[in-house]
Amino acid sequence: MSNLESLLKTVKSPVDMLRNSKIGAYVYPVVAPEFSNWRDEQRAWRDSAVLFDQSHHMVDIYIEGPDALKMLSHLAINSFAKFPVNRAKQFVPCTPYGHVIGDGILFHLEQNKLVFVGRAPSASWIQFHAETGGYDVKIVKDDRSPSRPMGKPVHRISYRYQIQGPNAKHVIEKLNGGPIPEIKFFAMDEISIGGKKVRALRHGMAGAPGLEVFGPYEDGDAVKEAILAAGAEFGIVPVGARAYATNTLESGWIPSPLPAIYTGDKLKAYREWLPATSYEGTGGLAGSFNSPNIEDYYTTPYELGYGPFVKFDHDFIGREALEKIADKPHRKKVTYAWNGEDVAKIFRAMFIPGEEKFKYIDLPLSNYASASYDKLVDSTGAIKGFSMFAGYSYNESSMLSLGIVDADVEIGSELKLVWGEENGGTAKSTVERHKQTEIRAIVSPVPYSKVVRETYAEGWRSAAVAR
Repeated sequence: MSNLESLLKTVKSPVDMLRNSKIGAYVYPVVAPEFSNWRDEQRAWRDSAVLFDQSHHMVDIYIEGPDALKMLSHLAINSFAKFPVNRAKQFVPCTPYGHVIGDGILFHLEQNKLVFVGRAPSASWIQFHAETGGYDVKIVKDDRSPSRPMGKPVHRISYRYQIQGPNAKHVIEKLNGGPIPEIKFFAMDEISIGGKKVRALRHGMAGAPGLEVFGPYEDGDAVKEAILAAGAEFGIVPVGARAYATNTLESGWIPSPLPAIYTGDKLKAYREWLPATSYEGTGGLAGSFNSPNIEDYYTTPYELGYGPFVKFDHDFIGREALEKIADKPHRKKVTYAWNGEDVAKIFRAMFIPGEEKFKYIDLPLSNYASASYDKLVDSTGAIKGFSMFAGYSYNESSMLSLGIVDADVEIGSELKLVWGEENGGTAKSTVERHKQTEIRAIVSPVPYSKVVRETYAEGWRSAAVAR
């Protein structure tokens, strides 16, 4: 099959295709799984400082030309009324039906030159419109590094690091040889690291504000060594691939909603453009929620906490659909705090010979497909929400997951998370034969961490302020 549209005609349904995908879990490539151990690496972003290496797991797509901003504005729910050079924003594209395709960060590097950094669905949507929309733009796509390089050399256009944690400021000032420029949140400037000029974005992923720095890939090793050397006295810890993705459990961003592109006549041309081997054609769908209708997995910006980003000051794809639902009740983004005794029951069964096992909970990140949808039910068995990204926080001593819940469910309510897949599990390579069980879960705030809620810059994770 040459494209996604033709592939879908050969399968029972998109749900069946995705739930039985053989691709395995979403891998964070190239970066070592651990540099010390994932527990200390998690603890460091709360107690001292960390270095995140983000150079490999995201797609970078460079957009240049006189129509760059015009095109991107047409694709995003966000306003582009104020988006000068040296600013960044979270970029959220929707389908014509008002459902989320994905998201990522858009950097305004120079006049008429930007780079989008994020997962494949949003990058592909940008590329499709750049190639077919009649815009005066050119693009360069720098795909994510291979999940399994198998010893082959890996090269990207840019390295990308983050310095985060309560001691990040001290590390950055030492690197710069003095106080750094007062960079506003999601604004960029230049600083010096190891004698090299690097672009720096004021950012934050682990609670305390920090910097994201990037530059030519060939400078990456030298810059990394300089950061670790300068940060040694402040307790900086390099974070490996195992712990990296779990930081969002505390700070509240849902990384992997299912891209809502599998249905709808208005998206047929896009599906015909997408290769059958694309993320959308090969990705996996996991969890206890199993509806035959793929549209039941679609989400809106309001459900994912992006409601304040929606600005009807410009024409964009999905605007008409979103205008119709803007003032209606919406499911809301929450954190689910899993009951420790129920989690322990799942592990305990592994050590009882002859007893049927539950679905394994991998630590610290517990996702076993590209997108996860575990259902949350009330005492009557009615579905009240979904758990969409799960793992363990050493800082909170708790299994946590991010997801959405019905509008009428209050913070502090207890629901039951159905863990595992029905009928012993699907054909995914990450699924062993198992039985389902229920885990009590408390509906909790986003961000979950009190530290993050009280110190984190408003807006990006909390969705309190639009950017």
